Amino acid sequence: MNLTTTLKNRASFAGDLQSISWMAMALGGICGSLVGGYALTNLQIDKIFLLFSALQAIQLLSCGLVEESSVDSKVSSGYLTSNGGSHSINGSDIHEDTSRSQNNISSKKSNNNTSMRKRSQKSAKQGPVTSSKSEVPEAQRSVAKKWLHSLKIATYSLFEAFRQPIILRPMTWFFLAHVTVPNLSTVMFYYQTETLKLEASFLGTARVVGWLGLMLGTVIYNRYLKKLKLRRILLCAQIGSSLLTLLDGVLVSRSHLSVGISDNVMVLFGSALSDGINQFKFMPFLILSGQLCPPGIEGTLFALFMSINNLGSTVGNFVGAWLASILNISSGNFDNLFLGIVIQVLCTFIPVAFLFLIPKEATGISA
Repeated sequence: MNLTTTLKNRASFAGDLQSISWMAMALGGICGSLVGGYALTNLQIDKIFLLFSALQAIQLLSCGLVEESSVDSKVSSGYLTSNGGSHSINGSDIHEDTSRSQNNISSKKSNNNTSMRKRSQKSAKQGPVTSSKSEVPEAQRSVAKKWLHSLKIATYSLFEAFRQPIILRPMTWFFLAHVTVPNLSTVMFYYQTETLKLEASFLGTARVVGWLGLMLGTVIYNRYLKKLKLRRILLCAQIGSSLLTLLDGVLVSRSHLSVGISDNVMVLFGSALSDGINQFKFMPFLILSGQLCPPGIEGTLFALFMSINNLGSTVGNFVGAWLASILNISSGNFDNLFLGIVIQVLCTFIPVAFLFLIPKEATGISA
């Protein structure tokens, strides 16, 4: 099997793995939304908190069943040193550097074993050695030094991975895509519950439809879109987001009632499409960062990406709250909500101006 075939299989496997993970999460979200909708309708609030606390405790305990194998820090160190702080997408450098590091490790282990045998023979001739009280602090210091060295290697590896333009620039765009668009989802929730009088059970059903949309978006991306240019995918996703925001404007203007479309259909349709389109923006970064990440810090890089995503969402919520405050939109007063949605639609095109941050030739599976 040649190198090109290996790389294609590796890229395809990365997309398939992400698809399976997100579809499993969507399936769990569907079950959670169904249980949440039933609980809000039939249970008291204290029992609801007790139920979902127990479910989270089960999730926490299940983490102990996951088997993990530690990654030798020397492998990561050798990987970074041999690559000069950069990581190639061609994969051949990774295997060569890893094998080189493993050979060095095995040679060091053999030398250490020889020296240990010599010391043991020498100590056997000299007689028993009495233990001193300083051995325990020295052992503790050696463990602390080992942990500190491992932390330094992981931090340096994360820094070197994050500074790559193929990772840093798309993540910067993703953050800007959040902070430049005011998030009015909280305002829309109050509008749906107070003005449209939508019940809690129906909102749970809407979330189920949203998770189904996420599953559909994951399948569509992995099957049809992952080989397209990343700039084109993100451009289409932003246009789709603006059209979905216009659906909120139609819902607020009540013009959909004139053509016989109910509020429930509008909410369900918008929820399904919004989650699916957001997945088109989310999947490429996860696949690319997973491919370009050095061994041993994949989880750390994923956590960093999710932190950036959550920080951008939080800032976007603050921007939305600031816009609602300026327009005097509050619970019971939605007179200027349509104007706020129009501003949100216009802001959706701001991230398009920053698409130059995305590498021109980057696709969803290669850089």
